Amino acid sequence: ALGGNVFGWTADEDQSFAVLDAYAAAGGNFVDTADSYSAWVEGNEGGESETVIGKWLASRSNRSDIVVATKVGAHPDHRGLSAATIKGAAEASLRRLGTDHIDLYYTHFDDETVPVEEIITALDQLVKDGKVRHIAASNISPERLRASLDFSER
Repeated sequence: ALGGNVFGWTADEDQSFAVLDAYAAAGGNFVDTADSYSAWVEGNEGGESETVIGKWLASRSNRSDIVVATKVGAHPDHRGLSAATIKGAAEASLRRLGTDHIDLYYTHFDDETVPVEEIITALDQLVKDGKVRHIAASNISPERLRASLDFSER
């Protein structure tokens, strides 16, 4: 996967497009980003990487050739993993990416204040609605991951 952390931040749009073009030309097809990327930079609000990737996908008309992964839970306006946060963050990511679906949507960090049942139900609803194809988790304890998997198998 090509990580898009620097897109729209240390790599401007032209530089980002050049990297993405070279990656795709070399056969790469999996691009990873997050809704929070570059929110920590003065003057940015987060989501800049998603916006650049969305513009690139539109300008190259290659959405069907690229697997897009993005993350939820760390954006300043969508922090945490409540059902409402997950839904709102997904809608915002879809807008920035300029697409009708996210191929892989995953939690950036766990939110232990929210029951795994609420998190998994919210993510599953995005899959059922066709907005997300696959879900995953990042930075989660083995115990919470096991509980999430157990709930998802019910």
